[in-house]
Amino acid sequence: MRLAFVYNANAGLMAAFMDSVHKIVSPSSYACDLCAITYGLTSMNPQWRDWLRALDIPTHFYHRPDFKADWPRVEEPLPAIFLEQDGTLDTLVSAAEFKDVKQVDQLIALIERKLGTKGIRTGETI
Repeated sequence: MRLAFVYNANAGLMAAFMDSVHKIVSPSSYACDLCAITYGLTSMNPQWRDWLRALDIPTHFYHRPDFKADWPRVEEPLPAIFLEQDGTLDTLVSAAEFKDVKQVDQLIALIERKLGTKGIRTGETI
């Protein structure tokens, strides 16, 4: 079992640069709420990084093209967070749910609540 975090963004340095510019110029039209919440202009949010390190569950991070290559039949809008186990994905946090999350502590609380309903411990909380 692992958590799969899927960014609605492309991979690579040029894509990261363009995403940073987009966050500055037009943050309201930025397509990846997961990126916007967990990353600043140049690096991962420290609170998010610390929470991930304390997490008792393995994680995997995908950019949109990599996710589509590994999971071509999954039609879930992105960004999304999935619980991956036994070769299947279960949506944990949908793209629609990200619209109500504005800060990393809200995202952490949402993930912990959702995992808790599945009986899964997350380790230390914030």
